This record gives sequence, structure tokens and C-alpha cells, in this order.
Amino acid sequence: MRITINGIAGSGKSTVAKYLAKRFKLKYYGMGEIRREMAKKRGITLSELDKLGEKKSFTDKLEDNFQKKLRKKDNIIVDGRLSWYFIPNSIKVFLKVKPEIGAKRIFKQKRKEERYKTIKEEMNSLKARLKSEDKRYKKYYGIKDIYNIKNYDIIIDTSDMIINQGNKAVEKAILKFLKN
Repeated sequence: MRITINGIAGSGKSTVAKYLAKRFKLKYYGMGEIRREMAKKRGITLSELDKLGEKKSFTDKLEDNFQKKLRKKDNIIVDGRLSWYFIPNSIKVFLKVKPEIGAKRIFKQKRKEERYKTIKEEMNSLKARLKSEDKRYKKYYGIKDIYNIKNYDIIIDTSDMIINQGNKAVEKAILKFLKN
């Protein structure tokens, strides 16, 4: 089984992916973790790495080449923006969330590399990230809309769900998808 998960920032992608990895005994790969580590090694923030990526393709190509190798593996779950694209032979899951709820969730996590003083600052950062991603994905891959629901097999809105509800909703949807 191969599962890829994309979604709006703060929708619960990593949380759901890690839950499903345990539930279905899959190897978990988190592309956000790879990007954060890449930024950390360079002594820059994730936002700065994204900006650099608008001019230098290596910031995306390293991660994306890694994902291309994953498409040959089985029993994996990959959490990443373009995972559906690089691992097309997967169950493709998209998690939606209202932007303000996603920003609040991330703000509460108090991520070291994404420290903002207010939820509004967090929302502005997320908007900038989306804009940068959109620009890079169009430039490097010709992808016009990574959030187009036609790219996915399962779409779930986690806005009104707590963690356990989101985990169970995606699990149930995957089991249903596998039966069909």
C-alpha cells in the first residue's frame, strides 16, 4: 500500500500520516521534516528556504528526487505537498482546513523554526508560503494548482475535527476506498 497526503497547512497532514503509519504498519516519510532540516543546516528559516527556492531549484529538487525513489517502495505513507505528483500510484489524500483554524493549530504547536507572536503573523506566513509554493511548482513542474481536488482520491475537511476525529475519518475513508 502507498498513501500520499497533502493539504492546507494546519490541516493535520503529519498527525494523520503518523497515525496511519502505525495503524496500517507503513513506513512514514515527512517531506516537511526534510525541508525544515534542509533550512536548519543552512542556518535559515523555512520561509527563507522557500524564497531561495524561487530562484534556486535545488531546494525542491532534493526533496522531489527523494520522493521519486519512494514510488518504487511499498507499504509507505508520504506527507508532502507534491507527494501525489511524484508517487502517482498511491491513494492520494487531501486534507482541507479553514485558513484561520490551520494558523491557530500551527501557532499552538510553537514550532521552533516558525515562531510568530500572533496568529495573524502565522496566517501571513502561511499565505507567503502558499504563494512561494505556487510559484515554484509552476516554474519547476508546470503544476498550476496542487490543491485541485481532481488530483486526489479522498478529500476531507478537518476544520471542525479534533485530532482523533481527523485520524479516524481518514482511516475510514481509506478503508472504504480500498473496498471499491
